[in-house]
Amino acid sequence: MSANTATCRVATPWMLTALFPLFVIPGIAEAEESIARYDVTWQSPSTTGPQGSMPLGNGDIGLNAWVEPSGELIFYISKTDSWGDNGRLLKVGRVRFKFDPNLLGLSNVFRQTLHLRDATIEVGCGQGDQAVTVRLWVDANHPVIHVQADSKRPVIANASIELWRKEHYELPSIEVSDLHFHHVTRHKGHFPTFVEPDTVLKDQAGRIGWYHHNAKSVGPAMTAKIQGLTGFERPDPLLHRTFGAVVQAAGSRRVDDLNLQLPASTSHRFSIYVLTKHPASPRQWLDAMDQLITATEKLPSSERRQAHEAWWREFWNRSWIHVAGGEKELNDDAFVVSRAYALQRFVTACAGRGAYPIKFNGSIFTVAYPGKPGDADYRRWGPGYWWQNTRLPYISVCSSGDFDLMQPLLRMYATDVLPVCRYRTRLYCGHDGAFIPECIYFWGDVFSETYGWTPFEKRGEDKLQQSGWHKWEWVSGPELVWMMLDYYEHTLDEAFLKDMLLPTAHEILTFFHQHYKVGEDGKLVMHPSQAVETWWDCTNPMPELAGLHALSDRLLLLPQRLTTAEQRAFWSALRKKLPELPTRQVNGVHMLAPATKFANKRNIENPELYAVFPFRLVSFERPNVKLGIEALKHRPDKGNIGWRQDDIFMAYLGLGEDARQYLVGRARNKHAGSRFPAFWGPNYDWIPDQTHGGVLMKTLQAMLMQTDGEKIYLLPAWPKDWDVDFKLHAPYRTTVQCEYRDGKIQRFSVTPTERRNDVIVPETLR
Repeated sequence: MSANTATCRVATPWMLTALFPLFVIPGIAEAEESIARYDVTWQSPSTTGPQGSMPLGNGDIGLNAWVEPSGELIFYISKTDSWGDNGRLLKVGRVRFKFDPNLLGLSNVFRQTLHLRDATIEVGCGQGDQAVTVRLWVDANHPVIHVQADSKRPVIANASIELWRKEHYELPSIEVSDLHFHHVTRHKGHFPTFVEPDTVLKDQAGRIGWYHHNAKSVGPAMTAKIQGLTGFERPDPLLHRTFGAVVQAAGSRRVDDLNLQLPASTSHRFSIYVLTKHPASPRQWLDAMDQLITATEKLPSSERRQAHEAWWREFWNRSWIHVAGGEKELNDDAFVVSRAYALQRFVTACAGRGAYPIKFNGSIFTVAYPGKPGDADYRRWGPGYWWQNTRLPYISVCSSGDFDLMQPLLRMYATDVLPVCRYRTRLYCGHDGAFIPECIYFWGDVFSETYGWTPFEKRGEDKLQQSGWHKWEWVSGPELVWMMLDYYEHTLDEAFLKDMLLPTAHEILTFFHQHYKVGEDGKLVMHPSQAVETWWDCTNPMPELAGLHALSDRLLLLPQRLTTAEQRAFWSALRKKLPELPTRQVNGVHMLAPATKFANKRNIENPELYAVFPFRLVSFERPNVKLGIEALKHRPDKGNIGWRQDDIFMAYLGLGEDARQYLVGRARNKHAGSRFPAFWGPNYDWIPDQTHGGVLMKTLQAMLMQTDGEKIYLLPAWPKDWDVDFKLHAPYRTTVQCEYRDGKIQRFSVTPTERRNDVIVPETLR
């Protein structure tokens, strides 16, 4: 920030930190030492089966683990790339561990704890010479699950494979984004979808295992043909995809192809290796599995465990938020919010480093649900990606410093999907650039039901999807570029800027530049269009228009040495064509509007507030803040569950008390049928609902810190009576640590120190 800017802000209620003493914080404990306060402990086994499970994972492999009253440990295994031949994200399988004598024995002593610090579930049963301890963890750096049992007395341990995909069968119902979904067909409301069985490995020496092989692919060729994309060459993303697992243990005996047993001992060690290979024959998959096991076990197990603990230590030290208030009891609002934030961040980390983005409708932690088909493979809304939902687990990762978790989202949308979007734009619209449809499969084609079943060549001039739900909803592109700019500003990764961000921005902005004509005033007339899924008949919708304003401004602020004169000229030309943000009057009160003209309301979003979030053109410190506050007051639909963003809007507008009320309600609104306190849902989606947790994380962050360019605003929407200790990340490789207590900022530090003058704090909190 310039000296002139600093001077002009001294008279405001916000003060630069140059006028406020800064401290290095010796008293803030590193997060790996304090995260234990949010560990989840249960004193009894699950009486509801998998609904009583705990999540665990390494970013690609996930577990839902529970202990049954019989003393048997069970867990589902999932993976981020285990796509079946129908394009559904399937579980890898389920494993059961039995101990003889069983874990509970004659004792009622039981304790199951999820230790966040090292991502380990520990089960302790019995006492004295009857005590047994089982530790379960997924290696943070290798695709292997470890089950370790230690006991005072010798016990026999048995691992058994439990599969539910045992035969070829037809699913009795499918979901809206399933490849064969068609709401008007005669066949039970859809085209038939058949599930193929898993294959159990035969006669393995000292181990057992299974795999699922896609011998057919029912979707991508079909969607390409119907949607006119056969001219876009690409490999089939499903055909011959093979995934599965192998269970082994030194000194074990294969009882049969489903059971592996270790003899009576006081110490047992099982390893479960999980692998997806695409494309691969079953033989190629098994060969790759053997190579994986050999390479992994060349490393001493103690070193692998140390590296695992080191990864999680570094993760928890990247950032933290610890809120305190009231009586500081376990059920206190502040604690509930803090725990919800930590547990959701943990769940995101457990699923966020794989081959594909997090599924908003359950992530990789779905379990069997009463009355739903397909065991734990079921998820409401199916396998597809809705952008508005998919982005929500990712909107907080830059502030938390979890940049590695951003990679699957960027890879899929900006690398894998963008080329087909560019091809589709030329084919459907007849011009350059790319629009990213709201609803796509992971290979980029639009949902079958959304595009419609009339083939491309039999349509008239309108080649776009037939469904009106998001036919002209194209804010996904601007939002993707906005998030990429966040990523670049935080990391200053110039290779990313050059190779991914700027090419993606060019395609997205070119689409809008060429797609809409200008009116007599030289401004774009964005029609037909819609404001997300809510208003179907719009001109100049707020989400897209706010995105184009925000992007063109922000791109023009990039260092000139990293951009070209041609790029800057294009951004400037587009900026000149943009109409002003739409506003309206209600009973004489001026406020943001969903669009310049809007009609035909179909959903319950509040698109007028997209100027507040994500695009931050209207915010608490700007002169136009009243436009946002009035729009918030007059919003037709309100709520704090699922993908609703009201909480974030409140934080960005500086409404701390309102944001707290919504945030506490959100943190307390877990799924009643799930035991784990951060399994939200189903809300609008499924269980555990990642949109609900994603909004929760961003709301809490935005209450504590917001950034705009080089400026860092501290505690912009923070309740006076909540104490807090936090560390968050800001743009330009900056971290901020702060301790706020008794209504005042007690101390804080900024790294690097030269960024201190860019931090702005409320005068009342000095």
